Amino acid sequence: MLTGSLAVIGGMFALPALSGCSSSAQSQNISLKYWHLLSGGDGITMANIVESVNDTQGFDAHQTVLAWGTPYYTKLAMASAGGRGPDVAIMHASRIFGYAPGGLLDPWDLDQLAEFDVTEADFPEAIWTKGFVDGKLYSIALDAHPFILMYNTDIAAEAGVLGPDGQLQEISSPEAFIEVALKMQAVTGKHGLSYGYLGDGAQMWRLFYTFYKQMGADMDLTGSRVVIDEAAAVSSLEYMTQLLDGTVAAKTGDYGTALAEFLNGESGLFFTGVWELPTMKNSGINFDARTIPTLFGTPAVYGDSHAFVLPHQSSPDPDKRREVYRFVSELLKGSLVWAGAGHIPGYLPIVESPEYAELIPQAHYADAATLINYDPEAWFSGSGSDFQNYFAENIQNVLMGQADAASGVQGFVRRLNALMAKPNPVTD
Repeated sequence: MLTGSLAVIGGMFALPALSGCSSSAQSQNISLKYWHLLSGGDGITMANIVESVNDTQGFDAHQTVLAWGTPYYTKLAMASAGGRGPDVAIMHASRIFGYAPGGLLDPWDLDQLAEFDVTEADFPEAIWTKGFVDGKLYSIALDAHPFILMYNTDIAAEAGVLGPDGQLQEISSPEAFIEVALKMQAVTGKHGLSYGYLGDGAQMWRLFYTFYKQMGADMDLTGSRVVIDEAAAVSSLEYMTQLLDGTVAAKTGDYGTALAEFLNGESGLFFTGVWELPTMKNSGINFDARTIPTLFGTPAVYGDSHAFVLPHQSSPDPDKRREVYRFVSELLKGSLVWAGAGHIPGYLPIVESPEYAELIPQAHYADAATLINYDPEAWFSGSGSDFQNYFAENIQNVLMGQADAASGVQGFVRRLNALMAKPNPVTD
């Protein structure tokens, strides 16, 4: 991943059309505190970007990297509740709803953002809209990181499922997807599809919610009780269990097993996230990726975004706040480097640039950013929360064939109803 990041970092600011109002001459050498939860390869890439804007655009931004998940969100909430939050931070867009209403985040000023070429027109509608709570903008998406479909191009070619353009043929029904998977299984002799889910609520939820939303169904967790399309939920789970038949995909298996199976050429298809792109490139296998096909009528995929927020400060310094706006705008304009790690930049001028079009397979799934569906809004949902674990508690046995789909859905609904009867512990 570091190799891929360094390969493009030299050209990060070589796009004059994206430079906007930014200039190192505008810097007042104001020190900025920047918190995020990006570690591993993502952390290295972000460090490179920040170092570059510090050097070339005259910033004095200092990163604090905290442990992913609950530790990060707890510390951010505590700092914000005391009015001593960092100047800027990264949050998952799916967590904003649980933080903004209680005053833990300060809203962005749309006019001031526009001064630095950050406007609604610069983002896909679904991503821009997700940043709003009660009519105010609380987050600005750095990226979209959706659940996607990767495939082994050698196996696909031998199976005869590549189209004239060399990419996976169009698939527009659940039956057609199984047919393609079975053709690949005939080549591998093991499975057509790799999908690991054991002990992994995130994996179960990502695929379920993709299929559920493709059925045109909604889920509302903002009232006193869950509003869910039970028929669509049951159908989604039943299709998932149909895939887990031991031939199309393994009946049981965890994520690591599924990843190894795909890397070893024992399957041709792999349900995963864009964050696995560096792993695939480092493996040396011939592969491509695409947005998960629309199997149930409505184009939709599950995903989330890393988003910039303003943690609450009791008395923010106007000059420092302005420098934060400039800093965020430069990170957005330099996010071609971030795309090298697999993420889809939220900032459309990057995605629509010739440089991004040359990134393969990233350009082949860029449309997923326009189809993204975040977790249903609730104080207990979102990446790094226990929401997906609650899903796993009720659904794993369904996928293993030990419980029926309807009982699994009903158990999940009961769990959520119990949570919805409780106040938000962060803001109440």
